[in-house]
Amino acid sequence: MTKAILVGVDFGKGDHAGSLEELTLLARSAGAEPVFTVTGKRSSPDAAFYIGSGKVDEVAQAIHLYGAELVIFNHALSPAQQRNLEKRLHINVVDRTSLILDIFAQRAKSHEGKVQVELAQLQHLMTRLVRGWTHLERQKGGIGLRGPGETQLETDRRLIGERVRMLRTRLSKLQRQRETQRRSRNRNQIFSVSLVGYTNAGKSTLFNTMTKAGTYAADQLFATLDTTSRRIYLENVGNVVISDTVGFIRELPHQLVAAFRATLEETIHADLLLHVVDAGNPMRNEQIEQVNLVLEEIGADRIPQLLVWNKIDVAGLKPGIERDEYGKIRRVFASARTGEGLDLLREAIAEYAKDEKDARSGDMDERNRPDNHSDIASI
Repeated sequence: MTKAILVGVDFGKGDHAGSLEELTLLARSAGAEPVFTVTGKRSSPDAAFYIGSGKVDEVAQAIHLYGAELVIFNHALSPAQQRNLEKRLHINVVDRTSLILDIFAQRAKSHEGKVQVELAQLQHLMTRLVRGWTHLERQKGGIGLRGPGETQLETDRRLIGERVRMLRTRLSKLQRQRETQRRSRNRNQIFSVSLVGYTNAGKSTLFNTMTKAGTYAADQLFATLDTTSRRIYLENVGNVVISDTVGFIRELPHQLVAAFRATLEETIHADLLLHVVDAGNPMRNEQIEQVNLVLEEIGADRIPQLLVWNKIDVAGLKPGIERDEYGKIRRVFASARTGEGLDLLREAIAEYAKDEKDARSGDMDERNRPDNHSDIASI
């Protein structure tokens, strides 16, 4: 595994320790082995290096001491900051955005997933193409060498731009196919449920247990990238479609949210969101907040949401249902791994589906009333 030095700056906001622990998991998910972590406190990032010059020297010493091959920042670096650090440290430097993009590139399996990841990577790369061909400028003595360097840079920009447009066209086609499938479900009035939650909260395990789908599930960040949908039958309700989606994380790159919009459309158009929470994680409340921020960004924040307190076997909790002051189910305690409480979860989904069906029937009856039709009313 690639030996990596991690760098994190505490700006006095949020959970710095939890964020660094998450960076360690991200690094390992990408195939790197963190060997040392450099931390510091600042009021604002340094314009040239993000961290101060003294901290850069500390990172350089750690690289030499541990024989590291990579430096990973727990922040988003500007192209200039990344270039300055690499010149000073003589080693590859990646930021949190690039790290997450790399993990997505490794995990994407379906055609749609690969297209979405490549689009996000190219959009990120375009911001890094400023003076990327400086190796030509170093060749002194040659006439006209600087010109071809600039020409090559423009060629790269044009080729990447063309590739981005082609990928967007493909995603639009896939989006239309998904829309056709959704319209078919709506015509049949099938209740749709989407699993959302922080990465590694247990969504895929829960999905597999409920649907017997056999999709990939592992104790790692971003084990699932591709949306999978399955039908299950619930007593007194009928067929319900459940979709497993990509997990969210704090500071999820905007390029990924934009590129994965076709996949996340399943979430936007769901009748109910099962917000899966790792009940044993001490940072669960912060993770719930981060998921809700992403849901707001993609326009899914107004969809009814049911919290699923997963991994109760690890947290030492008992299966159960919690209702709000209006009698509406607010939270279900269950374990996807052991199956405890899943019968309660099915009952909760059925209750939401029945309420939705009754609401649809009420709307239909209202529309069919004679006084709601001008032509009938005029007679």
